[in-house]
Amino acid sequence: MTLDDLRVFVAACEAGNLSAVAREHGRTQSAISQHVRRLETELGLTLLERQPRGVAPTEAGRILHRAAGGSIAQLDLALRRLRDLRDGESGTVRITTGATTVRHFMSAGVVEFRRRHPEVHLEFRTETSTRSCFDALLAGEADLAWITIGAPVRGLEQRPVLSLPWVLAVHASHPLAGRERVAAAELHGLQPIRLPENSAGRAHLDGQLAAAPGGPGEPGATTSVADWDTAVMLAELDLGTAVVPALPGWRAAEHPSLRLIPIPELPPLAVGWAARQWDALSRPAREFADAVGVRQ
Repeated sequence: MTLDDLRVFVAACEAGNLSAVAREHGRTQSAISQHVRRLETELGLTLLERQPRGVAPTEAGRILHRAAGGSIAQLDLALRRLRDLRDGESGTVRITTGATTVRHFMSAGVVEFRRRHPEVHLEFRTETSTRSCFDALLAGEADLAWITIGAPVRGLEQRPVLSLPWVLAVHASHPLAGRERVAAAELHGLQPIRLPENSAGRAHLDGQLAAAPGGPGEPGATTSVADWDTAVMLAELDLGTAVVPALPGWRAAEHPSLRLIPIPELPPLAVGWAARQWDALSRPAREFADAVGVRQ
């Protein structure tokens, strides 16, 4: 049994398809199958069931996957840290996050980190949801993820950095545009612009609105967008209203047709970092996380 055998087996369990693993590792499907067969021969058990559309772990396979999955990822992180130590802490810091996060939260931190560590590569990977960011961390494809802080996730550590108050984004001509604040109950019945259903931010907001006085109300017709920036843009065009977190990158003076009205009743949205294990991060990764937390 080799480390490569276990890596391939874990990848096959998570992908559910040997050809996909072969493409990812740049090998033939036959070579991938040999890794799995070697494990099965040594253990005397069938680990993967062949199915019409791929493979699935047997009971024995699930036991091995649970035991090996986290260990392989931790070992890969350790090997990366050892390479960084050997190379004088150079290397790459891999960050996964949403499409607009870098502009809103990280621009000052990136400038500061680049000034202090010109030899370290920064690699950003865009995901469409917090769940996708978690998957990238668990698969060892990222060192850090900037996420909406939520319930604990097995195998990951979350660290809040900012608490963002909620605001109502409306066009300057909207009847509520002149208000200094808006009550949560007044949001019911407005024409909403919302994030997709798999968004952690939307789930958080829906939960807060459901708990607010008056209940969730009737949703009516909605517009769904991919990110908060698009929601604000549509509100500025008078194509609806949007309840959004007050992101650091927005500047009211740059949007004369837009009004952002505080909603004090709604608890703020917590955002910050997630990683597999903070103590296992390379020094550059920890310093990048600290730079973003301090500079915003």
